[in-house]
Amino acid sequence: MSSPRTERRDLGAGFGRLWTAAIASNLADGIGRTAVPLVATTLTRDPALIAGLSAVTFLPWLLFGIPAGILLDRVDRRMAMAAANTVRFAVAAVLALLISTGSLSIWLLYVCVLAFGLGETVFDNATTTVVPSLVRRDQLDRANGRMQAAEIVIQNFVATPIAGFLFAAAIVLPIWLTGSGFLVAGLLALTIPASAARASHLPLGGAPEGRPPFRAVVRFLWDHRFLRRMIVLTSVTASALAFAQGSVVLLFLDTLHVPAAFFGVMTALIGVGALGGALISSRLVERFGRGRVMLCAMVLSGAGMAVVGLPANLVVAIAGYAAGAFGVAVWNVPWGAVRQALIPNGMLGRAMGIIRTIGWGLTPIATVLGGFVARIDLRLPFVIGGGLVVLLSLASARLILSASAQEPEQELIPEGTRS
Repeated sequence: MSSPRTERRDLGAGFGRLWTAAIASNLADGIGRTAVPLVATTLTRDPALIAGLSAVTFLPWLLFGIPAGILLDRVDRRMAMAAANTVRFAVAAVLALLISTGSLSIWLLYVCVLAFGLGETVFDNATTTVVPSLVRRDQLDRANGRMQAAEIVIQNFVATPIAGFLFAAAIVLPIWLTGSGFLVAGLLALTIPASAARASHLPLGGAPEGRPPFRAVVRFLWDHRFLRRMIVLTSVTASALAFAQGSVVLLFLDTLHVPAAFFGVMTALIGVGALGGALISSRLVERFGRGRVMLCAMVLSGAGMAVVGLPANLVVAIAGYAAGAFGVAVWNVPWGAVRQALIPNGMLGRAMGIIRTIGWGLTPIATVLGGFVARIDLRLPFVIGGGLVVLLSLASARLILSASAQEPEQELIPEGTRS
């Protein structure tokens, strides 16, 4: 448990620069993730095709997650972030031109979403791997909570309402704004301290940390019993949640009759739950411990999603979705912190690539399956997916509770990288 003095310690200017770059990228992501499904509904109303579009957003992590991690353990992570978002800007420009000329098809939209995702594997993975180089280990929960709170605020309360209203005015407007946000974020990433962008750092009072071979990274994750089992658990639960949410845009538009222009506003209401979870997660961890917080968060995330599928009532559906989002946000903060604390920095990029490849590897399949189930009833995937998460969390309670006992070997972050 952190002391009050540690809690008051500033996270540093270097973290502030990373946070600013992440805000700009989250703005672009939020606008794009709201606008793209809405664009898709102008091309098709097939739940399976809409869910397939959501599946494609996860596919790059299966195809490119590990190569992206290898890349980030070898190059300047600032440059990788800038390059990735430059590519995403170019893709947004192409998509906007296709819309403007009336040349867009659902299959071309699939291709553009896949390209967006390839850039995301680099930028988001780099953001995760740079954080432990900018703050001390006892600040990881707070730093991750601040990163997630910014993501939720920007994507749910700023980006999604903007995207909905811009889409109602002209389909192409949110796509151009998405591309501009990616470009700005890439430029801001270059302001991160160079010392924090390197894959290897000096341990406090120790010799330089080397870059172990890829097989050593795999062996480390396999031999670490807690990480190995948690990776499997989070993989299955992420797939269950994706199964539930693949055709959510049609649930709200067709079943709950939300106008397209207000889809972003509805998403913002759900984001209230996610924001609350991100803001208080680190405090909950300090008071109750990581294990208890993570277990309760996982149960709540599943229960909230299941509630969405029970009534044909907009208010209850939004409340359930918000509760599920609260649980997911609370879970993400300590789970991110424990990974960053346990995995050495010299292998963190590749390790995160492996974890996300495994964790999201089943997600595209689950999302498509959820889309086919949604052809029966748009609410049914929520009941099935949310219920499965609750059962898995209860069955894995002992494993999750053991998160409080996990301790890293040594501090790897020099003071010099925080400025």
